[in-house]
Amino acid sequence: MKPIRRSLRRNLDGFLNNWALPRQFRGEDAASDAAKSRMSETLRPRLEDADKVGTAICGYCAVGCAQLVYVKDGKAIHVEGDPRSPINQGTLCPKGAASFGWMTSENRLNEVLYRAPHSLCWETRPLDWAMDRIARLVKQTRDETFVETLPDGETVNHTLGIGSLGGATLDNEENYLIKKLFGGGLGMVWIENQARI
Repeated sequence: MKPIRRSLRRNLDGFLNNWALPRQFRGEDAASDAAKSRMSETLRPRLEDADKVGTAICGYCAVGCAQLVYVKDGKAIHVEGDPRSPINQGTLCPKGAASFGWMTSENRLNEVLYRAPHSLCWETRPLDWAMDRIARLVKQTRDETFVETLPDGETVNHTLGIGSLGGATLDNEENYLIKKLFGGGLGMVWIENQARI
């Protein structure tokens, strides 16, 4: 029974001497050290270990909230809103605040995965290979499906064989360029954006 009493006494002494509220009730000045606990005196900001701080733009929507990315040993250790930004003034929505989690998740894909037609498994491929394949298939499909004129002689210069579905992370300028490249350059008709769906 004595060890239990000693433990209770130790916990009570710790509460009365270390916690701010009992010290303030005893009359210690709340404006001075009475509001601090012994534990809080030993705490250090988790970001003071960062080697550098970089800037980024949140990738979740087209608002373009600015972020500060704290890095240590080449790896991100924290992401927060950039108070210098006139757009978000240091705030982030719940999705933007979760940026660090999806950046560092072990489930995040960091390589190109390709599944050949009729295959049951995915293969890892180089990014250059994937970009070349996409460009080649887009050109091939456009060439095979391009229509210059309709049967009545009306000039259309379009293809119905390719479509584009943009994401809500694209801003107005990016959507403008997509419309110019895909519509004017490739002749695509089906250009849509996830933000409208």
